[in-house]
Amino acid sequence: MRIIFMGTPDFSVPTLSALLESGHEVIAVYSQPPRPAGRGKKDRLSPVHLFAQEAGLEVRTPVCLRKLEARKAFETLQADVAIVVAYGLILGPKVLAAPKHGCFNLHGSLLPRWRGAAPIQRAIMAGDKISGVEVMRMETGLDTGPVCMSTKTAITPNMNAGELHDDLMVRGASLMAEALKKLQEGSLSCIEQPVEGITYASKIEKSETHIDWNKSASQVHNHIRGLSPFPGAWFEIEVKGKNERIKVLSSEPDKQPADKGCAGQLLDDQLLVACSEGAVRLVKLQRAGKRPMKSVDFLRGLPIIAGKNLK
Repeated sequence: MRIIFMGTPDFSVPTLSALLESGHEVIAVYSQPPRPAGRGKKDRLSPVHLFAQEAGLEVRTPVCLRKLEARKAFETLQADVAIVVAYGLILGPKVLAAPKHGCFNLHGSLLPRWRGAAPIQRAIMAGDKISGVEVMRMETGLDTGPVCMSTKTAITPNMNAGELHDDLMVRGASLMAEALKKLQEGSLSCIEQPVEGITYASKIEKSETHIDWNKSASQVHNHIRGLSPFPGAWFEIEVKGKNERIKVLSSEPDKQPADKGCAGQLLDDQLLVACSEGAVRLVKLQRAGKRPMKSVDFLRGLPIIAGKNLK
């Protein structure tokens, strides 16, 4: 089939690769425009843009698809189907209707739970035990379309967002390839989403990455792993008279008596921190400008003794 592929981050790349391996003709790739990145703030191509470029595919990077010129250019491609994987731009009704078979999205949750921008992080932050990835026929609403194919995976107690991301990324590529095979055969069926159980996965804001020790140990642990490895949950500590931000990339919940220590207080010299209920042991941390390191290595460079209160 003649396919338009629309995606931007690393999560999208395996699906584009799978479509090419399946023998489909990818007639154009749409990705977000290059953005300033790194210390030099030079424009950087997205992972999808780089992959497509190396594969010899045409890459288009419109700022939006609502303008007549961009929409007409999309329609002129006369695609059989458009595949959308974490593209990042809104597709209007005329764009959605342009391909012969419509547009299909790969979404990293079990809909209708966690519609929106950050389903992987939100699932872990909420303490969900199961997640998955689904192929959905797109509508104008936010992830409201009927679900065509789905696969589930367990969220283990210490799994972080990066690990779940990589799991769903691989599962999703195979799932989309299978969905297109069924679409080509005329056997792909899609089922409307339930009206119960709808939740929204809003974008992660910087203001919510700060660790709140006044929550329970399980909530703090889920917060840390849900934001690991990026953007990273953090606390501040005073170092040489200045506040230094420390990222926490992994932790372990630890049951402690309710009256042992105030929230945010270190209960030993090995980074066991009291929460409102229980405590968490900080396992992997990162100082500003430093590489991530295990707690034992972190403490060699910055000893933090029992009784210290973390801001």
